Amino acid sequence: MFIPLLRVIKLVLSITIFSFTLFDTAKADTKSIVENTEITLDAAVARALAGNPGLAEIKARAEAMAAVPSQAGALPDPTVNFGMLNMPTSNFNLRQEDMTMMEMGVSQTIPFPGKRSLREKIAEHEAMASNEAVIEARLRLVSEVKQSWWRLFYYAKTFDLLEASGDFFQQLINVAQVNYTVGKGAQREVMLAQLELSKLKTEKLDLLALRSAESAKLNTLIDRNVEYSVHLPNEVVFNFPALTSTDLQNKALRFRPLFAQHSKMLEAAKSNVELAKQDFYPDFTVGGAYAFRQNAPTGQTRSDFASVQLSMNVPLYAAQKQAKAVDQRNSELLQEQYAAEDEHHKVLAEIVSKLAEYQQLKEKSLLLEQEIIPQAQQTVKSLMASYQVSQIGFSELLRIELSMLQYQMQYWQTKTNTQAVLAELSAAVGEDINHD
Repeated sequence: MFIPLLRVIKLVLSITIFSFTLFDTAKADTKSIVENTEITLDAAVARALAGNPGLAEIKARAEAMAAVPSQAGALPDPTVNFGMLNMPTSNFNLRQEDMTMMEMGVSQTIPFPGKRSLREKIAEHEAMASNEAVIEARLRLVSEVKQSWWRLFYYAKTFDLLEASGDFFQQLINVAQVNYTVGKGAQREVMLAQLELSKLKTEKLDLLALRSAESAKLNTLIDRNVEYSVHLPNEVVFNFPALTSTDLQNKALRFRPLFAQHSKMLEAAKSNVELAKQDFYPDFTVGGAYAFRQNAPTGQTRSDFASVQLSMNVPLYAAQKQAKAVDQRNSELLQEQYAAEDEHHKVLAEIVSKLAEYQQLKEKSLLLEQEIIPQAQQTVKSLMASYQVSQIGFSELLRIELSMLQYQMQYWQTKTNTQAVLAELSAAVGEDINHD
């Protein structure tokens, strides 16, 4: 009796364990697929624009603002009232007194002509400013994604350089050991090469930490699990457009959504001043009511009553309220004007500064690529051949190889920095300038 039961339990446990194993394997395979997918620059930008929660928040805010204008321009809700008038409290008899009646009425507040249109106009300008804020946020997001992507690309190239240099130093160690064995070199040469190889390993560890942190940042921007590793293509296209300060500044004035946003907020501030001035004029309330009376105790018919009313608020304390409101709105208008002017100066200064940085990086990149690195490569080859036949000292070969590594790292850093600066310039201008 117990033996079949034990067999059933074992079978159930085996199936359960097997199921969990399959689930974990499938999960691992899925994660592996996601992690091993190459992310191009365009794909990273597209994913960020589609799924970044920060951008989605700003979009939702703009959609909420778009629903405000019709509300601001609508009339206030009418008021419906119901009442019992002149009810005798001794017996609450509806027939006893001639003036006892049941009343129903409706009233509507009507703002002074022009106020509703101004409120709607203000809300429209603020909604349009929110739309411009979405476009501005898209520009900033694209710039951040591109800068992060290019930093990761630089880290990948630097890691490859360190790997190649490690192979070179290992080769150098082998040659130094051979020379030491045959009496053509000193043991300190082997030790120096081993020391430099250990330094390269330390640099690789530091680089891996930087790459891990940057991968987490990029994953956050493109709405991916921060633990996924980021794989980039080995070869990419570098753009080096010819740019001028005047052209970029003119484009910024035309295309930068930040300027359009300030322009809309400035129009809203002007309309707020006009609305504050309109508050010196009263709003009106019109209403009507109909009162029902019961017949008299003797059966005599009593006529119902109708009434119409018109009321308005009186700005009796205008000096303390409406006048101060106008002062407030004027100050807010000045604030918007100064803010727009300040942003204008900041953006133009940023364009000039980033353009100068781009030009310097571009020239340095070309210098490294066309002159310094080719000369260093030829020197390393020549010195390596001379060292193998004991025509030069080990220290000189070691120094030039380390310089070569530094030049190559500078080259990739400079080259990727040009693309990162172009991303910043594109955000400052308001359009992609990589293909000008």
